[in-house]
Amino acid sequence: MVSRITVVAPSSTANLGPGFDVFGLAVNAFYDEITLTKKKTKGVRIITKDDIPTNPDKNTAGLVVKNMIKKFKTRDGIEIKIKKNIPPGYGMGSSAASAAAAAVAFDKLYQLRLDGNSLVEFAGLGEKASAGSIHYDNVAASVLGGFVIVKTNPLEIIKIDPPTNLRMCIAVPKLKVPKKKTKVSRSVIPKKVSFKDSITNLSNATAIVVGFMNKDLELIGRSIKDVIVEPSRQYMIPGFAKVKENALKAGALGVTISGAGPSVIAFSKSSADLKKIGVAMTKGFESAKTKCQTIMCKPSIGVSIKK
Repeated sequence: MVSRITVVAPSSTANLGPGFDVFGLAVNAFYDEITLTKKKTKGVRIITKDDIPTNPDKNTAGLVVKNMIKKFKTRDGIEIKIKKNIPPGYGMGSSAASAAAAAVAFDKLYQLRLDGNSLVEFAGLGEKASAGSIHYDNVAASVLGGFVIVKTNPLEIIKIDPPTNLRMCIAVPKLKVPKKKTKVSRSVIPKKVSFKDSITNLSNATAIVVGFMNKDLELIGRSIKDVIVEPSRQYMIPGFAKVKENALKAGALGVTISGAGPSVIAFSKSSADLKKIGVAMTKGFESAKTKCQTIMCKPSIGVSIKK
């Protein structure tokens, strides 16, 4: 019987512009690593060297494990060792990756053989710890990999393999992000939207899905346009308009806020000059006296077991 398991989960970008809380894409920019170990002492204990909560009720991985222990009535205590490589609070699914890794690790540790939907559902519970509410876009991408669509009521995750020549450049600004940043960034989203704006976002989101199905990068790029959430959040990112403008001029097909930000993601073909796009985005942030780190990446597979 297995008593310990280590898994790694990839970073992710959510929304892709108009697909708020519906679209997610796993990216190989960063990974979190989680080790679950069965213990004789009851309860959940978190060990980490990173600046994250160690109270299981306030930690995404801890919350997932606590819920799974309760659901499956397991009798062991669980030690969770967390190694964070995805920077928390920058819009790359850091909290989601830990939650996804915890759900998959628990499933493997107890040989539950849960399906993808169930794993995503358990992982989504962990987002309460960081975002204050359950949402599935990032966790679905981290669990399953590739491009995912979250259908709700009932929950159903649809996965589409991304085009093999899809590449991204993520600009991570060196800003101080607030605690519970996702919760803060969700608070600025308008409570009411016009019928016209709703139709615009719906048409762009539908086109993105077709783009992924047909492996049409040009269609994906020109459909990454959000007239509802991005305009509300861009003021939280110094220099955003210039970063976006520069990236598009440098050859990016589409540019938007990565998840809840403040990172900005540019989508392009593998044949594009990614370094040029990265430099352009850096200069955009510099126009607002903000430094940034740029990461070139591509779509990733989901959670994997570390041998």
